[in-house]
Amino acid sequence: MNLYEEYLKAVTRRHFFCQSGVGLGAVALAAMLQRDGIAAPQSPRAANPMAPKQPPLPAKAKHVIYLHMAGSPTQLDLFDYKPTLQKYNGKPCPKEYLEGKRFAFIQGVPNMLGTPFTFAKHGKSGAELSEVWKFLPEVIDDIAIVKSMQTEQFNHAPAQLFLHTGTNLFGGASLGSWTTYGLGSQNEDLPGFVVLTSGGKTPDAGKSVWGSGFLPSIYQGVQCRSPGDPVLFLSNPNGLDRAGRRETLDALKTLNEFQAEKLGDPETITRIAQYELAYRMQMAVPEVMDISKEPRHILDLYGAKPGFVPESDAASDPRVVYKGTDASLANNCLLARRLVEAGVRFVQLYDWGWDHHGVSPGEHIPTILPIKVQQIDRALTALIKDLKQRGLFEETLIIWGGEFGRTPMQQNNAPNQPYIGRDHHPYAFTMMLAGGGIKGGQTYGQTDDIGYYITENPMDVRDLQATILHLLGFDPFKLTYGFQGLDQRLIGAEGKAKLHPALLA
Repeated sequence: MNLYEEYLKAVTRRHFFCQSGVGLGAVALAAMLQRDGIAAPQSPRAANPMAPKQPPLPAKAKHVIYLHMAGSPTQLDLFDYKPTLQKYNGKPCPKEYLEGKRFAFIQGVPNMLGTPFTFAKHGKSGAELSEVWKFLPEVIDDIAIVKSMQTEQFNHAPAQLFLHTGTNLFGGASLGSWTTYGLGSQNEDLPGFVVLTSGGKTPDAGKSVWGSGFLPSIYQGVQCRSPGDPVLFLSNPNGLDRAGRRETLDALKTLNEFQAEKLGDPETITRIAQYELAYRMQMAVPEVMDISKEPRHILDLYGAKPGFVPESDAASDPRVVYKGTDASLANNCLLARRLVEAGVRFVQLYDWGWDHHGVSPGEHIPTILPIKVQQIDRALTALIKDLKQRGLFEETLIIWGGEFGRTPMQQNNAPNQPYIGRDHHPYAFTMMLAGGGIKGGQTYGQTDDIGYYITENPMDVRDLQATILHLLGFDPFKLTYGFQGLDQRLIGAEGKAKLHPALLA
């Protein structure tokens, strides 16, 4: 005898109407609690992996905007002025800085290289900045300049992977993926993790730097474009209207739900969520990506140009150097503010073109570095000002930097070239942090007289990752995901990381 069927037969019409009001109310309440991240779904049919979740610890930041300058800016020409290095400019590098060291391109004994730019102190904090920064001094007291960053990697792709995924190998989960895994998304119509690129190409490590790795694929970054369709393949194919797409998705959802209930595969639940998100994104993404809706004074503040399409880039034609009038990065900074304002958790901006080796016209520090800084200077300054005036600065963590630093020596593997550049340097580099629980108006850490080694408050990549997670409300040692028999962490399975309280507000 089927007891459930017997129970249904015993329920009268009067019983049904008496109880249905309470039942429907409970269903509605459960849905609202799940949407707000307070209650967990009861079955795979109701599961939403991107539902907002409460962090286990008090959070200072609700959103992250990470501006990664792919190729690595030269800290010695932007932030870390060294009078001693100027004194030894053009002289052979001492042996102690070469013996037992590995370089990407330096050969033999290179010459020391002082900066061609002048420096000055700015703000109440007295932070030293290169003359190439024209706008950043206006907000320097909102920023923590960390001069004591260091990494384990000295080539681009492994260093980018290590910085963003916690491993120098492919297959790790990115910062943005860990964030949405732990917090979900605040806007069900938009991805929780959005990626914007500029500079003509993606980072050396490719799209793995915003991949979900071993986490369910719903948490990977969604790359959006400012010109053209914001998301590739989001539009309906020819011959299929929105109503037809809805019918197709409903049928797929039913089949996937049956499979999820039978097998419990998280990727099946991910597939359901991704199909539904893509459908909602058809309406929401074009709206939030349209910066032409911004008033003129905001566009001018960022230096943004709606609809801007770069003429060409150095990746496709090495004879073409970068143009200061390229508005791609400025547009992306404005888009980052719009996305955060709309509830996106993690916005990652990748800008290519900061790899200044000095072996070609596009890598000549005296001429190309000021152009690249011009593309970010006004926009980054505007982003901080704009977030502050909208009340979003205190809850948005801003990160700026590259994957490693540049050497105090001139790269010398192309001796007949008239261009000046620096090789990769993992032992010391500079990053900027602001907003979202960061104590601004300070310079943290120091390097030696020539900027080769760190002498005060060393902060490695693991420490930076732990700091980001801490500000988002996580214990970086306890945010884990089981994979291949290990409790995987962003900071590595070994859990070697430390927080730097002096950086925190």
